[in-house]
Amino acid sequence: MPLNLFGNKFSPKKTPPRRAQSLSNLQLDATQSKEEFGPDVGPIKVRLSGQEVTFENGMWVPETGTSAASHKEVMKLRKANQQLQEENNLLKLKTDILLDMLAEASAVSHYHENELKQLKAQAGRRK
Repeated sequence: MPLNLFGNKFSPKKTPPRRAQSLSNLQLDATQSKEEFGPDVGPIKVRLSGQEVTFENGMWVPETGTSAASHKEVMKLRKANQQLQEENNLLKLKTDILLDMLAEASAVSHYHENELKQLKAQAGRRK
């Protein structure tokens, strides 16, 4: 009779049968499947240490707590900053156009002045 102190590790005990029926999603009809796994999940909300955040447009936006008001203020300031940058770019473009127009007008004016001087010089030689 062999001494079997540690048991035979190659013959594991059988697991007891499951008591509940499996909740497989394969037996669900189309409406139940859509309800369970459909795309209409809604906004993802998480509550951590008294603050609730929502995932919107790829960013976590605080909904409650002290940071919610400051986040909304920051978003307003970012929007205003963006508008001011766009306005600043437009004004820079307008000044560049005006400088180009001024340079063109002064070049034409200098050209006409030189042409007038040449005509006066030619008229003075003829007399």
